[in-house]
Amino acid sequence: MEFLSRAAKSRVKMRIIERFKDKNLLRIVLIVSLVFYLPGIHFSSFNGKGSFSKNLPEKVENGMGGGVVPGGIPVPVGLDLELSGVPEPEEYSWPHLLTFSSYTLEKGDIIGNIAVKAGLNEDTLISVNDIKNTRLMQIGQIIRIPNQDGIYYTVKAGDTLESIAEKYNTVVSNIKTVNELFSDKITLNTRLFLPGVKMDWVNRQEINGDLFIWPYAGYISSNYGYRISPFDGTTRQFHSGLDIGAPFGAPVKAAMAGRVSQVAYDDSFGNYVVISHHSGYRTLYAHMSAVRVKAGAYVATGQRIGDVGMTGLATGPHVHFMVYKNGVTVNPRSLMK
Repeated sequence: MEFLSRAAKSRVKMRIIERFKDKNLLRIVLIVSLVFYLPGIHFSSFNGKGSFSKNLPEKVENGMGGGVVPGGIPVPVGLDLELSGVPEPEEYSWPHLLTFSSYTLEKGDIIGNIAVKAGLNEDTLISVNDIKNTRLMQIGQIIRIPNQDGIYYTVKAGDTLESIAEKYNTVVSNIKTVNELFSDKITLNTRLFLPGVKMDWVNRQEINGDLFIWPYAGYISSNYGYRISPFDGTTRQFHSGLDIGAPFGAPVKAAMAGRVSQVAYDDSFGNYVVISHHSGYRTLYAHMSAVRVKAGAYVATGQRIGDVGMTGLATGPHVHFMVYKNGVTVNPRSLMK
């Protein structure tokens, strides 16, 4: 140092100070980085091999974790929201503009499974696709999948948005939002989508073909529709019900709950019973060897109303089962579970 001039000594001193400052700056940067990085890593004790091992569980159990639902309500691990009563955020169920996707039916598809996959109820798919009988759906058939639950309603004379909303327990604003209505005016025969509304359970069971149980769990000896008379073997006649083969004296059960409207004897039907049900349905049970109910009595689904026989015009013991809808016969098989 003593060989250097005063100016040279000053320059060397400044360089030493600058290098010292650079090292301090690096230390500061390193410390700050560790402060932000280390909280995200958990270490256990030293593993004895010159490094630290991560503090991980030996086995992952169920992959559960806590969370927070909108609104700031904490959700503990494993909490069942439905049982705990935590309310669903309103925005989850707000109605929104109706849109559709499509689905092509595959082998094994049934309406219930399709609805589950789409996150919808059966009523929605039945109504949106105007399905009359789910048993007649075919592989390759394309159906529409809406983005929300609801059913279609066709405006009738005298209808208003207020009357429709009241009838189906919904609100006018929801109907207007989904259907892009900008006023309360609606026209006759307009199809409106009613968000969140379900079908009448009778209509749904009718379409699904599970409205009635079997009067007796036997076999069909003669179907509904035209047939050759079993009595002369030549005459073509219309058979107005199902003949269900059964052992003599076996129980005949009410296919659906209702009130017994008639108990009588007929040369053709023999001993028979008629039961009136809701929604315009009536069922008739004929050829019974004995009747176990009286007119005016209420009967439950599956209740015994008589015994299998062959009274009237019959070739053997069986139940002649008929279904009327608003006074007209329909094929019972399409409505039976």
